[in-house]
Amino acid sequence: MTTTHTTYREAIREALREALRDDERVFLMGEDVGRYGGCFAVSLGLLEEFGPERIRDTPLSESAFVGAGIGAALAGMRPIVEIMTVNFSLLALDQILNNAATLLHMSGGQLGVPLVIRMTTGAGRQLAAQHSHSLEGWYAHIPGLRIIAPATLPDARGMLRPALECPDPVLMFEHGSLYNAAGELDEPAEPVDIDTAAIRRSGDDVSLITYGGTLPTTLTAAEQLAANNIQADVIDLRTLRPLDETTIVDSVRRTNHAVVIDEGWRSGSLSAEITARITEHAFYDLDAPVQRVCTAEVPMPYAKHLEDAALPQADDVVAAAQRAVG
Repeated sequence: MTTTHTTYREAIREALREALRDDERVFLMGEDVGRYGGCFAVSLGLLEEFGPERIRDTPLSESAFVGAGIGAALAGMRPIVEIMTVNFSLLALDQILNNAATLLHMSGGQLGVPLVIRMTTGAGRQLAAQHSHSLEGWYAHIPGLRIIAPATLPDARGMLRPALECPDPVLMFEHGSLYNAAGELDEPAEPVDIDTAAIRRSGDDVSLITYGGTLPTTLTAAEQLAANNIQADVIDLRTLRPLDETTIVDSVRRTNHAVVIDEGWRSGSLSAEITARITEHAFYDLDAPVQRVCTAEVPMPYAKHLEDAALPQADDVVAAAQRAVG
């Protein structure tokens, strides 16, 4: 085994390359994924390597090309569809909700849709309200879909393979602030479990539950808490639907305190669902109410100081954890 220095962006590109090389049914399509190399440069160079039949630029029509992906999956292909940002995916919501998520059930198990849809999510790059929201919690509401959110280099490299093997449509949310994250990665890469959450740091005082782009923020907060003798268990959910309830509840039963960190808006959010499940299954293990750190309930501002004020910050997580432990 060797170790290579890479970025989150390059790890996903290598996962795409591996999938295209290993299975001739796999192809990638979306706006600017070919000649331009992807709007975040994830697919840079793949057109030259695999050709226009397998790296397909599409018109600016999310509903049309997601629908084409669903049709290709029904016909036995393994399409990977890239949508530039989660905000634009709303233009394809009918295809995703009414077709991809339902056909297997409506056909009595006869029509599976093994489709992977990748999209960027999240804020922190001054792209303003129409390019910066975190709507993955909406999709985690929908039965029939599997929702994954890689937050680390190994997950960025290793989640695509099991996603392509999944019989259900899989939506993969890539936080835009992570693309330039760099580090060492073992090669050859192993597939990553997309059924269970990961413990990124162990502690006995408070459970910090998060995913995706807020994992680095949460780990920074955990370091600050450790300096004040508060040891945090940091849970990276990785898969938002189905939730790994066991890992969450086991941690809370051990620490007796919980903070949920979610870049989505607070009302009706994934953080609300996680909090409800904790109260359903570990209410009598709690020594204090569950705390939540979410994005301010405003359209994401463009100005950096306002964007920073709207987003969950490490100091917010530290303050919430201190309120929880008392």
